[in-house]
Amino acid sequence: MSLEEKGTRNQCEVFCFDEAKVKRVQQSFETVDIQNASRLLKALADPNRLKVAFALIQEDEVCVCDIANILGSTMATASHHLRLLRNMGLAKQRKEGKLVFYSLDNDHFRDIIYMALIRPREMFIDGSINTVT
Repeated sequence: MSLEEKGTRNQCEVFCFDEAKVKRVQQSFETVDIQNASRLLKALADPNRLKVAFALIQEDEVCVCDIANILGSTMATASHHLRLLRNMGLAKQRKEGKLVFYSLDNDHFRDIIYMALIRPREMFIDGSINTVT
C-alpha cells in the first residue's frame, strides 16, 4: 500500500454530501450546549481529576487531605483539582474548623463518571463505542 493510499483509505474517494442530513445535524447543535459539554469532558480528560471525581461518587464527603493521599500528591495539587470541579458546578465544598470537605453537587455528574468508569466494558468493544444499551 502506497503512502497516498494509506492517507486516503479512511476518506471518500469523491466529495459529496447529504445536504438534508448535514442541515439536520447543524440545526441540532442549537438544542445542546456544546461549549459546556466540551469543558466538562476536557476537565474529566485529566487522569487525576477523574480519580478525584471517582472518589466523590464513592463517598458522601471527602477532605482535601484524603484526596491528596488518594492521588499521592500534595494538598495544593488536590485542592487545584477539587477547585476546578467546584468552579464547574460539579462539586461543592464546606469548611469545618481547619478542614475543607468536598462532595458532589450534580447528580448528572455521578451518572457520567459511573458510565465512564464502572461500565466501560459495556460501552466499548475493541476500542469503539458499543451502541447496545
